[in-house]
Amino acid sequence: MYKTPCSRLTGFLGVRTKQQLVQIAPRCNQTARSLIYLHKRNPSNSLTYQHLNFLKRQYVTKTSSELQQRAVPKHDLTIVDEREASVEKQVERIPAINAELAEVAPPSEDVTHKTEPENFPTKPATQSVTTPKGSASRLAATTDEPPHIQVETEEARQTRLDRQWKPLKVDEGDLPDVYARLAKIKLTALVVTTAAAGFAMAPVPFDPVLFFVSSLGTGLASCAANSINQYFEVPFDSNMNRTKNRPLVRGQISPLHAVSFALACGIPGVALLTLAVNPLTGFLGAFNIFLYTCCYTPLKRLSIINTWVGAVVGAIPPVMGWCAATGSLDPGALVLGGFLYSWQFPHFNALSWNLREDYSRGGYRMMSVTHPGMCKRVALRHSLGLIPLTTLAPALGVTTWNFPVISLPINLYISYLAARFYYQGDRNSARKLFFCSLWHLPMLLLLALTCKKYSRSPEGTAAPLTLARPAK
Repeated sequence: MYKTPCSRLTGFLGVRTKQQLVQIAPRCNQTARSLIYLHKRNPSNSLTYQHLNFLKRQYVTKTSSELQQRAVPKHDLTIVDEREASVEKQVERIPAINAELAEVAPPSEDVTHKTEPENFPTKPATQSVTTPKGSASRLAATTDEPPHIQVETEEARQTRLDRQWKPLKVDEGDLPDVYARLAKIKLTALVVTTAAAGFAMAPVPFDPVLFFVSSLGTGLASCAANSINQYFEVPFDSNMNRTKNRPLVRGQISPLHAVSFALACGIPGVALLTLAVNPLTGFLGAFNIFLYTCCYTPLKRLSIINTWVGAVVGAIPPVMGWCAATGSLDPGALVLGGFLYSWQFPHFNALSWNLREDYSRGGYRMMSVTHPGMCKRVALRHSLGLIPLTTLAPALGVTTWNFPVISLPINLYISYLAARFYYQGDRNSARKLFFCSLWHLPMLLLLALTCKKYSRSPEGTAAPLTLARPAK
């Protein structure tokens, strides 16, 4: 029976409330707009979250099952005058970590302190810093700590300087070693050895004076070519681990010094071969210097043809030795040159295979870098080509027929290693082929020398070996 009056009362109150809200709505809207306008006009005077004190407490510690909050003290910038030798210094003191600060204060001690912002007037003298009461005594000890300044010791400085690149100055006593590395003394020794083998294989009586002069001129020409090669390749050798310690790269001698050394070797060497031996040998020496420095060296960064050009450079020294002994260019000289030409491909291709990263870093276009499949095929092809070349030597009257027979085992062995290198193509097979090539060439030349055909007189009888030079 109370449903109807209650419903009427509720409806009456709802209508009155709605009328009041409609009347005050415009005033509330104006008030909200005014507050927004004032906040935009001067936001610094408004109450923000940064004014709330509890946000200054930045960490919470727990002791005796109670949570206690502690305000982290500021790292204040303290200006300190340190008068040493009448010099005034300003040092920023950073308080060291004190073990006492990590301890939690007892419950009876007030740990929630209010920190007020401090203003630091610019004064040259020391300025005191306001600190909380409970931590004043503890922070006093931290301000007495010396500034943390890292001082480089003499040993660390020397180590740092040793890691830096710097030109090395060489003494006069070290010049022979520098010249030896500039001339690539081991490569020069191989060149002189092959030239000596060509001289000894010539079917003429042996002349020791002529042999010494031709070997000396060939060695000087090789030193000149190697020095000029290093002069041109300094920017590229510096990027390779194999060549980064060469004299010009390390700055042990100047480029002018290196060129002067090359001229001091090349001019007397070519002149000695031309005047003391014969013009043909001098021409071959000068041509080989030009071929090595002006053709092979720039081609190393342009095309893989550089390997074939380099093989021609290595094949010329035994031809020079033959020409020095006979004064003419015979088919026998070309056979000896063919031995060196074919031998260089398994030798160099196996060497460059394990140095692919180094050659690529230096910017050299080698078969092992750009054409790895061709690199392996060429090494195998020329290893097998040594077998018919040994057969061609007795056919041209250079050696007896015993030579292809007794040299067949070593030729088959290097061909076997070249085939393993072709099918496997790993570092181990390349290394074995390279080390085999180091003893294969001296052994092959030695066997050819033992099977050499003696010179014959015009009547067809064997002439005895003499040490006199034949009359011209």
